[in-house]
Amino acid sequence: MVQSGIFWLMYLLITLVAFGGLMVTAQLKPIAATYGLDQTVVLFGVTAIGLALILDRILNGVTRPFWRWISDRLGRYHTMTLAFGLEALAILILLQLVQHPLWFIILTGVTFFAWGEIFLLFPAAIGDVFGPDYATTNYGIQYTAKGTASIASGWSAAKILEATGSWIPVFWIAVACDLLAAGLAFCWLRGLVAHRIARQQEAALAEVSPRR
Repeated sequence: MVQSGIFWLMYLLITLVAFGGLMVTAQLKPIAATYGLDQTVVLFGVTAIGLALILDRILNGVTRPFWRWISDRLGRYHTMTLAFGLEALAILILLQLVQHPLWFIILTGVTFFAWGEIFLLFPAAIGDVFGPDYATTNYGIQYTAKGTASIASGWSAAKILEATGSWIPVFWIAVACDLLAAGLAFCWLRGLVAHRIARQQEAALAEVSPRR
């Protein structure tokens, strides 16, 4: 598996999407503090950051069955493109409305909701391409992409904020990562996987066909 270009393309996509998502969601508290949203009470004495964290936990549970349902109807790789694009759109709008408490809550929730789909679609994609043998080991290797993204996103976000004094460049980098991932999933990964699966099916048919 690790000698296959398709695997490393998937690894790159997970890293890009998790990097973009984590640059925003992992930095919720300092972002909120920058705009005074950690002190802004929105509902029943709960601040904007408090409600955002609650919504994130709820959407963490909803995201998996929802994107699985979408995947069953649109296909795995179209769903990836849709989810990555949605995350980019949410962060792009957040760029304009981050100082508004209600929009901060909603848009950070949508960001979390969109990038959470990587934890169900990519394990399935690994199974599509490399089969059921060693599926757990294969996914375990694939899952390290999130660790790569988490290390890079926390450090990068802090360094960018330190250098620029603003969260805006952080948001733009996250948008760029998501758009790149969406483009790669639709224009490259989709075709590579379809070609590989077709070749595997042809090889399987050749093995079972009677020899002339």
